[in-house]
Amino acid sequence: MVAVRWLGALLATVVVTLTATGWMYVLGPQSTIPGPRLADVLPLDELAKHSSAPVAVVVVVWAAAGCVLGLIARSTRLDRLAVALLLALWVAAIEYVADALSIAVVRQIPMQQAFDRAAAIPALFVAAALAGLGGATFARARVGRTRAADVLVIAVAFAGVLDIVRAVLPGSHELLVTGWAPDKVTSVAAALGVPVGVGLLFAARGLARRLRRAWLIAVGLLVFSVSLHVLHGFNDGGVLATVTLVALVAARREFGCSGDPESRSRLLVRGVTSAAAVTAFGVAAIWVNRTAADRPFSIGFALHETLRSADGVGGSPHLGGPFGGWFPLAVVILSVLGLVWTLSAALAPWRYRHQQDARERELARDLVTAWGSDTLAPFVLRADKSYFFADDELGFVAYKVVGGVAIVSGDPIGPPDGLDALIVGFIAFARARGWRVAIIGASERNLDAYRRHGLLALYHGDEAVLDTGTFSLEGRPIRKVRQSVQRLAREGYVARLMHPREIDAELRADLEAIARDWRGDEPQKGFVMALDTLFRLEDEDAVFAIGFDPQGRPAGFIHFACSRAGAALSLSSMPRLRSTPNGFNEWLVCETADWARENGFRALSLNFAPFAALLAPEADLSALQRVERRALLSLKGHFQLDNLLLFNRKFFPAWQRRFVVYESRLDLPRVGIAALAAEAYLPQPRRRRE
Repeated sequence: MVAVRWLGALLATVVVTLTATGWMYVLGPQSTIPGPRLADVLPLDELAKHSSAPVAVVVVVWAAAGCVLGLIARSTRLDRLAVALLLALWVAAIEYVADALSIAVVRQIPMQQAFDRAAAIPALFVAAALAGLGGATFARARVGRTRAADVLVIAVAFAGVLDIVRAVLPGSHELLVTGWAPDKVTSVAAALGVPVGVGLLFAARGLARRLRRAWLIAVGLLVFSVSLHVLHGFNDGGVLATVTLVALVAARREFGCSGDPESRSRLLVRGVTSAAAVTAFGVAAIWVNRTAADRPFSIGFALHETLRSADGVGGSPHLGGPFGGWFPLAVVILSVLGLVWTLSAALAPWRYRHQQDARERELARDLVTAWGSDTLAPFVLRADKSYFFADDELGFVAYKVVGGVAIVSGDPIGPPDGLDALIVGFIAFARARGWRVAIIGASERNLDAYRRHGLLALYHGDEAVLDTGTFSLEGRPIRKVRQSVQRLAREGYVARLMHPREIDAELRADLEAIARDWRGDEPQKGFVMALDTLFRLEDEDAVFAIGFDPQGRPAGFIHFACSRAGAALSLSSMPRLRSTPNGFNEWLVCETADWARENGFRALSLNFAPFAALLAPEADLSALQRVERRALLSLKGHFQLDNLLLFNRKFFPAWQRRFVVYESRLDLPRVGIAALAAEAYLPQPRRRRE
């Protein structure tokens, strides 16, 4: 049955193609429509000098045929992109053979020459392009995200780079713009190389974010290129432009992001400002150098010369001397800068507007209490995170956008049966805004859910978790920690475990002073596994393990966030006075473990140790992993990676693997930079809050 359907579709496309050719013979010779005409559209009528036809007739006939062909191809149930390319090739092949046979018969020349001449007929490419566009329009779209869009992004960016290289480098006339343009207009194409190349580069940047505006710009530039070929003759570049155009139209569903609504006003302002700046410069420069012109100065004359220079075609015959040499170049440079500035507004991702109202904070707190069983869950309550809630508001994602990357803090929070819908919803939410998605600190238990939705995972490190029920200071391996605990007790240090509601104003001020002194001039670090302020969590949502010196003054403390759903305490910070004795933090951890056991907390989460599997002294590493280990240790002064690991290992904890979840391997560099900025290891731009 499938074979019959395919055979029927194949025969139908042949019939439609030949019928369209026949209609060209009916409508072409008698048409009086004004405008340019295409030669050799009707090669059998060449002896009667009727071989040409108006461009409008050719386009209308083959556009109608393309629509019919697209509807026929829909029955094959092939993917839209495959249908578009196959239709374009099939129609081109039919027309190529038919035109070659016609030329051989009419001109009485060898078949080889006939085929060579048929390959240069513009109408052949018009027919193929419109047939391909018909398939791209009416064929079935593949459900889900495809690789075709990523390939098209690279192709458009590559085209933009070659355009600019061709325009800038001397003697590079075999690269792209004139390679994509026919010989008769190479000077115009070369002059437009920089703006067209810049436009394609920005379009590629927007296409990577799946922006509809970027798709429109890329299609418009390619239509311009194909139009030049139709009017002035095709070459290899014309074929490339046509194929890329058809592929972009076929993949249009991949580029559906509307872009930031507020960018429309910025686009208008930047466009008007750029045009006004170039115009003002041109008028002022011509007035100052009016003696270099062979005509009297007037506003109209100045505007005409500025516009003539802005198109990049060449200098003006009315401007002489040195001024006539540098003025057109200056106008082109200013125009390109204005274009870059304007396009950057049109194709930028949505501006991240941090938003967290009282209702959202309360709802997030309730969901963390009910479903936040992960040890990282309490940290989503930081004030610098925004929330994306499920439609039923039974789950949410905490995130922050840095550099176009939506950095998600830990796993989504909510009932397990709603995790898939929450992931899908947030990915769609981020993609609609041109943001990439990255989950930092993802747990191993949810990796299958992420992978089901096309996300990738990369090992990030290990979280050290103490089982308070089995933790003990007995035994030789842990003797150093036991000695620290005994020494602090002998010296008169006392530990008290207190909830925020139990801390009075004076002690609160002392703790905040210790934290400020410990941090010094450094910014408050942490995003995934730290709270932004000491008293962000009130009542019994946090615990302070405070160490008092023999005089009864607080000497340092460890701040823990409570995960009631997971019966766990998670370490947030551990500032102390510089004068505290060695082992102070170890002592407080042990005191907290005893308190947690007595108060129903089964787990005590310590510092997250990035890349612990690589930094562990006893790790059996490959040659590549040893290189990675040396590279990580070289960053010790900035990140204290091995120090965190050594501190955690003293307590012989269980290790829970954590991962970075991301969309594409190409995203890893920007995800890494965005994550470091979110954690305050790198500066990040300030964003407007609403």
